[in-house]
Amino acid sequence: MRTAAEKDVDVSVGALIVSDARVSSHLSVREVAEQFFADADLEAMAVVDAGRPVGLITRTKLLFKLFRRFGFELFGKHQIRNIADATPLIVGEGERLDVVIDRALERDPQDIYDEIIVTGDGGGYRGLLSVKHLVIQQGNTLAQTMLQREIASERARELEQAQAMRSQFMAHVTHELRSPVNVIIGLSELTRIALEKGAPDQARDRLASIISNATDLRTIVTNVLDLSKLEANKMTVARRSFDLAETVRDVAEATRVLVRAKTVSVNVAAPSEPVVIESDPVKIRQILLNLASNAAKFTEAGSIHFAVITTRSSASISVSDSGIGIRKEHLDKLFLAFSQIEDAKTKRHEGTGLGLLIARSMARLLGGDLDVASTIGKGSTFTITLPRAAEQEGANEKSEEGHDHRR
Repeated sequence: MRTAAEKDVDVSVGALIVSDARVSSHLSVREVAEQFFADADLEAMAVVDAGRPVGLITRTKLLFKLFRRFGFELFGKHQIRNIADATPLIVGEGERLDVVIDRALERDPQDIYDEIIVTGDGGGYRGLLSVKHLVIQQGNTLAQTMLQREIASERARELEQAQAMRSQFMAHVTHELRSPVNVIIGLSELTRIALEKGAPDQARDRLASIISNATDLRTIVTNVLDLSKLEANKMTVARRSFDLAETVRDVAEATRVLVRAKTVSVNVAAPSEPVVIESDPVKIRQILLNLASNAAKFTEAGSIHFAVITTRSSASISVSDSGIGIRKEHLDKLFLAFSQIEDAKTKRHEGTGLGLLIARSMARLLGGDLDVASTIGKGSTFTITLPRAAEQEGANEKSEEGHDHRR
């Protein structure tokens, strides 16, 4: 005779469906997006054709796709099936709870999300499962010991935290995109009016503002695209020999432009002779510009100091500022995906919060790392450490193919 615990393993997932949200595969991306925008609680819908699921579209995937396609203009008229996940996890309503959870957690990292499609015996669409709810249910039915309960709860917490981070990230990105887009639209209309009234000087001034806001918008989109490449291991490395000290001095000069309206000095401590390293100068410059931009943004008075220190095998560049600093409990959040210290609705400084995550990921892609030390009210120091040469030719070739991204 089987125990109650053994019977609980046979719980089927058909009774645990949490939603029957669906959308026709022939609807346009724009129409589906409007459904998501109209219902803040709607996180995913099955894409259904002739009663059978052919894909899954989530709010996060839809918005990311639109950002990568620069909005609705190039993609809004396409059918939703073109951007939906064509290979979602699909399970039968009679499958066992523990088997479905194992399948959900075995997915590749880029395919992990909360929704699973459920079908009936004939393959027809029945509804959606929530992995989080399945894990909680498993905890309720299979937790025979405190250890098992803790494992189940931890899984649920991790999934819940990941979903919350994604939602927060989308709120930040949406907020940051909306601002320059609205300004560009408004200034474009004012420019048109100025030209119609024969006021070219006003139109010229507004065009300068349009270019500035378009540049900010391009930076946001570039950060989102860089993050996507890094997470998919598609970021390539182009190594060559160059003078790191010269690059640092160039970035310092650009930083002086950023702080020209503030009482902030910018100085560099670097060897007078060339510091030759073999790496990707474009990516190193991007990392340093990101660190310099942050230092300029958060330093109202005082100094920003660049320092280059070399050994026989490595080179490190530190960017120190006398700005507002970062609380110790917030340091771990700086390099997390889908996380920001400030709330999107109340934060004082603009930005998506992706810059430091991308900077550290690029540093690791180049075989180095990025670290931070900070004291609240006194300032911060970010230090990037890089090898002066590729460790070996094979490793260099591998990274050039985009497969050497250490996480």
